[in-house]
Amino acid sequence: MSKPIRVSTKTGDKGDSSVISGERFPKNHPVFEAVGTLDELNSWLGLVTAQLATEFGEHKQFLLSVQDNLFYLGAELAQSPKTRLKQSAVNQLEKASDTLQQLMADDWHHKFLLPGGTVIGANLDIARTVCRRAERAVVSLDGEQRVRPVVLRYLNRLSDYLYILRCFINHALEYQEKQFIHQSK
Repeated sequence: MSKPIRVSTKTGDKGDSSVISGERFPKNHPVFEAVGTLDELNSWLGLVTAQLATEFGEHKQFLLSVQDNLFYLGAELAQSPKTRLKQSAVNQLEKASDTLQQLMADDWHHKFLLPGGTVIGANLDIARTVCRRAERAVVSLDGEQRVRPVVLRYLNRLSDYLYILRCFINHALEYQEKQFIHQSK
């Protein structure tokens, strides 16, 4: 039997922590902001996958693969020498987004929609905004360490995909979207 991994190492009690390479940084360093925001995003996606009914099984499976990719992305940002997000992950997001938009055809929205609708749609909206925050955190991290362009492409496509999936699920659940209506004052 293998030795259990200790969750509490007590090495971060003074406000610093280490990345995979072993280098230590203060906990407010951009690397921890980026990796922490990815962790938060992954948790929101976990909530969404827990809420998805069997009728959305293929979308649940795809989101599970996205969650795996977020772990790869976090490891890469934490300076893992072996773990790299692949361009194929970006391609899969683009294909999934295109497929959902084609399935919605004429019901695809080109205007600003109010966040929410269904519970799943609302949680996807939160996940999308956390994804955007993660993207901004990674851009900030790029000032400290080199971030490969595929990482930013992935996060950008992921936020698009989460919005499209939210629209698709709200549509499938027959929710009538509420559009933002600009009123002159």
